[in-house]
Amino acid sequence: MTLPPKEGFRDALAALKEGVRHAFAVRPSHDPLSADDLALLTRIADSVVRRGMETPATVALESIGPLNFLGSQALHVLTPFLELAFNPVDLERIAALLERRETVIRLIALIDAATAARDVTTQ
Repeated sequence: MTLPPKEGFRDALAALKEGVRHAFAVRPSHDPLSADDLALLTRIADSVVRRGMETPATVALESIGPLNFLGSQALHVLTPFLELAFNPVDLERIAALLERRETVIRLIALIDAATAARDVTTQ
């Protein structure tokens, strides 16, 4: 039994590494959020702050940040049930927004801004 030459094995291994290097990479979206998307996120942030849930919401969003795509897929699955209580158009837009990695960061920033605005008006 003859062994393959070392160079051939190294080349095959290098080609395999190159092929799977970005297998699980998530490309960021280069499209900016539309005005309607920002208005929806602002409405969500204002609702969270109005209920006094800014700290738990921020902690939850920061802890599940890497899993936002899975959350968006779960929202797509649960939409038929959730549309009994929520606007189905908004649910679909939220699910589509959660597929983008920067949406969670933007929502946290909007919650912080709404909290700061509330704190300034109450002083």
